[in-house]
Amino acid sequence: MSDNNTKKEILEGITLTKNAAKRLIQIKTKQDGKYLRASVTGGGCSGMNYNLDWDNNLEDFDKIYNQHGIKLVVNVKSLIYLRGMKIDFSSDILSGGFKFVNPNASRTCGCGTSFSV
Repeated sequence: MSDNNTKKEILEGITLTKNAAKRLIQIKTKQDGKYLRASVTGGGCSGMNYNLDWDNNLEDFDKIYNQHGIKLVVNVKSLIYLRGMKIDFSSDILSGGFKFVNPNASRTCGCGTSFSV
């Protein structure tokens, strides 16, 4: 893949940092699933929740992003809300865990698992 295609894919899709991918690879050894599915559902204190689940199936209109050994899958309905998002991971004792940095979010909750647009 050319550098231009890679840059376009990152802008249109979801980016996993190396720290997030490393942690996901550790988790994957204990999970049944070929793909990591990122999606959005209604709920949470800000209106929409981020979801990460392991999945063995691809659906029509899924987009696949291969990053750092993880096959990240997102359907086009969720991609509307997640386009350009970065998923990071921190092992910090007080504020550790997965972090969602979403340029589409106009508001996020304190814990960082829900957002609104």
